Amino acid sequence: MATSVDVLVQPFREALNVLGFEVYPLKIGWYNAVVSQAHQLQYSADTLALVVLSTPSMFEKVFLPFLQKNCCQGVRDPIDQCVAQTINSCVSECLHDQNVEISFDYEMLPSRKPKFLAQSAAHVAGAAYYYRPSDVQDPPWGNKKMFGVCIHPRLGGWFAIRALLVLKGVEMGEALQQVPPPNCVSSREARIELLERFNLRWKDWTYRDIIPVEERYSPQQKEYFITSPDQRGELLRQWGFFS
Repeated sequence: MATSVDVLVQPFREALNVLGFEVYPLKIGWYNAVVSQAHQLQYSADTLALVVLSTPSMFEKVFLPFLQKNCCQGVRDPIDQCVAQTINSCVSECLHDQNVEISFDYEMLPSRKPKFLAQSAAHVAGAAYYYRPSDVQDPPWGNKKMFGVCIHPRLGGWFAIRALLVLKGVEMGEALQQVPPPNCVSSREARIELLERFNLRWKDWTYRDIIPVEERYSPQQKEYFITSPDQRGELLRQWGFFS
């Protein structure tokens, strides 16, 4: 079924935008072309998918109000529950006539592989450039294992990739053309600095500011994410939640 991407996506995108999320369309074929066979998704190449990012404002717009409703006691990760509830609600409201398969960034297959490779999905959708060691010629770290990281053209590293939605049976054909993500860390020196900050000094978060950014996490949001997951429940109690 060929259709216009704007007709399908725009209401969903607008509903999430006001809550601090961004939505980018892609074709499954774009994703499958850049991942190993073990991670490929079993849909036709033209099947429409949507990758969802959270921006810094999501914390204040959605997460804190979610906590104020006191509806997530005993949950493994309140952020995960909040994001899932928000995206599911918007799918029910805006994509209710579609068969949508939702995979969240924290979900794993029985094989312990992630349900989707979030950074690869964001890259092929044009949302954020996925910088990998292979993007650096003659890397100074030699054969040392280094991980790649996505950088958003406006938010730098101050964002998270939250979900991939597959609209089963919706095929785009020529209606959706691939646009590469902005290459905002273009020099070899800057890429080296980015990857070294991310791999060797990730706790100081300076990799997130590798480029000038429009928005960062608030002090309260930083405190939350700096806190180890097993201590976040106590932090939320200190903030007055879960009393």
